[in-house]
Formats: sequence, structure tokens, C-alpha cells
Amino acid sequence: MIISKTPVRMSFFGGGTDFPEFFNRHHGAVISTTIDKYCHVNVRELPGLFEYKTYLSYAQIEKVNSTDEIRHPAIRNAMKWLELENICLNYDADIPAKTGLGTSSAFSVGMLNAFYTMQGIEKSKRELADGAIYLERTLCDEDGGIQDQIASAFGGFNRIDFSADGYTVTPVEFAEGKKQQLNENLMLFFTGLSRFSFQVQKSTKKLLDKNTDRLISIYKMVDEAEDILRNPNRSLDDFGLLLNETWIQKRGINSEISTDYIDISYQMAIDAGALGGKLLGAGGGGCLLFYVTPDKQAAVRSALSEMHEVKFKFENEGTKIICRD
Repeated sequence: MIISKTPVRMSFFGGGTDFPEFFNRHHGAVISTTIDKYCHVNVRELPGLFEYKTYLSYAQIEKVNSTDEIRHPAIRNAMKWLELENICLNYDADIPAKTGLGTSSAFSVGMLNAFYTMQGIEKSKRELADGAIYLERTLCDEDGGIQDQIASAFGGFNRIDFSADGYTVTPVEFAEGKKQQLNENLMLFFTGLSRFSFQVQKSTKKLLDKNTDRLISIYKMVDEAEDILRNPNRSLDDFGLLLNETWIQKRGINSEISTDYIDISYQMAIDAGALGGKLLGAGGGGCLLFYVTPDKQAAVRSALSEMHEVKFKFENEGTKIICRD
């Protein structure tokens, strides 16, 4: 039995510039972190004593005799790619799917980590990230960027740069005390609206050319955000104000990114004292993230009382195997 544990990610700046259609012509970059909310994938070989050859348990249960019969595209394509059969796979997570925290990519990374380990193959974090990107973007033919797979594989609070030559992952160097303070000043709320990210990403992809200037502006905010975190002479509150700026730019890319409910909720949080925030993920639903100083957090919590608040802490390990029996 193999069990992998893989964190979801929280992206702050640079979203949209991680599309290959953009960064292959321009440079892209994001600042993101993984948090202490995890996807667990449990896999083992299934003995030939059952009426089926493969058992899968995720949001649904599948019992099939052929890999081609598997409905879940990522599992089906991963098993065919790695030539796996007779598998029992169980998946559970601390965060539901379609919340804007990259759960689908965390699952892909964790599943590949477990599958390779079961085969006796050791893969680096970069190889797992690259494998998950290939699985989702090529084998499953899903539109979107590539930051989620990298973040979940590597773990930590990083700047990820993209170009036609590939990507680099660089841990952000915080000024003393700022990392803990940032964690304490961030509030996360689930809107209750769910959506498949690739559906929004498909329309966003078509609009990249029309939004080149906007995306370049979003890209430049990555440098600004990193300077705020690294420079001991800059106020961390500037990070919150910059979140508001990147949200304004992001929601202008595609009308599907936000909704009336999200816009109203966002403004309620700002009116209650949040300095800035953004909707996480592709858009259309999921989680709202806000930067709120401690003295205003009770007011923001009251203003968004209809939403579920998610408490979290930054994490640094990325995907790992926690059981190898």
C-alpha cells in the first residue's frame, strides 16, 4: 500500500501569465504558496479475486474490468500511460474540488507520486510536476496554465518564472517576521459556488491575445509583490493593496471570471476593512482570499458570515509519500 500526501496551492500574483500560449512569447511569473490542506491518494495492487480488475473511490466509485472503461480522465490516462492494471485507488482531501485551490492538479501530482512509488521508481519533484502537466494538458487535453502542478509538487512559498525555455522555482526570501504576519493577515472564504476550472480556462485562453497588455501588467506585479515581502522598509499592507489591483486586472480578462454575487461579496469585505483580495483559481466560483489586518478581521468575518471561512497555514514540503507498506 502506498499513500501520497500533496498540498493544494494558493496563488497571489501572476495568474494567467502561466499559460504556455502567453509565456512562450512573453515571460510569465507567479507568486504562490502551498497550504496545510492536502489531497491523499492511497493505491495498491488489487488481488485477482474480485469480479472487477480496478476499483476507484473518489467523488464516485468505479469498478471496471478495462482501463478504457474508467470515466475519470486523469486516472484513465495515467494508468494507460504508465501501463498499470489491477489497481485499487482511494482518494480523499481536506478541501473539496472546484474551490480554486488547485485540487485537481494536486491530485494528479499525488497520484503520479503514488503510482511511480508502487512501481519502485523514484521521481524528483520537478519530474512529478512535469508529469502532471503532461497528464493534464496533453493526455487529458485540458486548457489552462501550469503553475498548479509545479506548486503542489515543490511545496513552499515560491516565485515561479516561465519562459519558452522552461520554468524556475525560487523560494521567496521574506524580511524578518513578514511571513508569519502575512499568514495571520490572510482570510480565506469559500463562496459556495463551484465550477470546473478548465471550462473557464478554455474561454480565457481564447482571450489571451486581446489581453496582452493586461497580462504584462499582471506579470509586473510579481516583481512588486516580491519586493514588498523582501524589503524590511516596506509595509506588508502594500501586499493587500496590490492584491486589489491584480484582482481588478484579472476580472477584466474574461467576463466569466467573476459573478454579481462574487462582486457584491468582495465589496462587502472591502467595506468591512479588507485592504484587498482576489478570487482564487480560474474564476466563476471557489474561494475568496482577503488581506485583513487583525483589528478588522472580526468585521470582515461578520460581513461574510454566509460563507465558510477556511483556516490555514503555509506549508513547505510539497508532495510526499507518507506510507510505503
